[in-house]
Amino acid sequence: MPSVTKPLPPSLELIVRRFQQISEPKRRYEYLLWFAKRVPELPETEKIPENKVLGCVSQVYIAAALTDGKVTFCGDADAQITKGLVGLLMEGLNGLTPDEIAQLTPEFIQQTGLNVSLTPSRSNGFYNIFQMMQKKAVACQLTNPQLFK
Repeated sequence: MPSVTKPLPPSLELIVRRFQQISEPKRRYEYLLWFAKRVPELPETEKIPENKVLGCVSQVYIAAALTDGKVTFCGDADAQITKGLVGLLMEGLNGLTPDEIAQLTPEFIQQTGLNVSLTPSRSNGFYNIFQMMQKKAVACQLTNPQLFK
């Protein structure tokens, strides 16, 4: 059965296009590290087992809240490249509805060219972070929208 590629949300499409303009792997990493620098500090109160991303070599935490029907993520990672992946996903997914996030597939990472630059463990970590963000987005609809869960 042929797969139909759905268009990416504008924020994620912009990130993908910017990565596509970068031909050198080193510059891709530099751009990824730029996302790491943009990740706001995650309060220690959010570094709890429910927010920990399983299957990552790094310590990664993701929390989410729903405001006016839109999801906002916060997160942290103890490795800068992984934190960059968190930042990339936060920037690309923040402001979307839970349904929009749930319908995305992680294949857009291939369009960025990062999939060939990332080690297998970091690539696996990306998929685990992405899946956690999808689960958190869906859970936002089912829980108190005023609190990070």
